[in-house]
Amino acid sequence: MPMTLRFEVFPQDLDTTVKFYTDVLGFTAERYEPDGPHPYASLVRDEVCVGVSPRPQAVPAEHRRPPVGVELVFEVDDVEVEARRIETSGWPIEEELQHRPWGLRDFRICDPNGYYVRITERTPGGGSAPSTGGAR
Repeated sequence: MPMTLRFEVFPQDLDTTVKFYTDVLGFTAERYEPDGPHPYASLVRDEVCVGVSPRPQAVPAEHRRPPVGVELVFEVDDVEVEARRIETSGWPIEEELQHRPWGLRDFRICDPNGYYVRITERTPGGGSAPSTGGAR
């Protein structure tokens, strides 16, 4: 069985995060339980699943970005379509679509919680892109 990806984010506001991943990035809410003792959402797009579990005291946004935080990298077949999706949504783009020294094109945004998101074209042949060493 091939490996898939699931990660979880821990924002202060569940609804804002769910809205970003569904409205801006095109995920679907597979599970959405905003009420109760353990609010949670499971968001899915293709083979990627994002769990969202709110916390009252979230980590400051500056600690979520590289070089001390994390860069979430989504590889897509058509990076231009994704860039248009983001532009149409009105979400701010941190770095416009551009060619990178390692041979791929990408653009960068931040989610509403300060997580740094890179949307990049899939490498030729479907393999993983080379590590950028946190390059921004």
